[in-house]
Amino acid sequence: MKTICVIDGQGGGIGSLIIRKLKESFGESVTVIALGTNAVATAQMLKAGANKGASGENAIARTVQHADFIIGTIAIVLAHAMMGEVTPKAAEAVAGSPAKKLLLPLSQENVEMVGGQGLPLPRLVEELVTKHLAALSNKE
Repeated sequence: MKTICVIDGQGGGIGSLIIRKLKESFGESVTVIALGTNAVATAQMLKAGANKGASGENAIARTVQHADFIIGTIAIVLAHAMMGEVTPKAAEAVAGSPAKKLLLPLSQENVEMVGGQGLPLPRLVEELVTKHLAALSNKE
């Protein structure tokens, strides 16, 4: 069974949307771990259907080392992003993890993704599941 870590902060809205779509598409054939930069984000992602969840820098740094996939916005690899919620240690752990990273081109930071299509969040999540995780439907 593949393990997917979904990382979000602040209110956990983006992570919750991603988790609902993952569970709708793959059910219990994957393990979804909600990793929040804070407890509110984690709680919201757990309500959305994550199998387990944890909050904070150390939880993120330790858990991403054992994931098959990491999903979040581009901010999860930017130190001090999300109004400082993404610590340098957490960003480094995500970037250095052997897991495949699927990053959505959304950011509140002073970073712009050149060449992006500018799709709305629901369409980005749909593309994430149908194009980048489609192979999971055929396994286990």
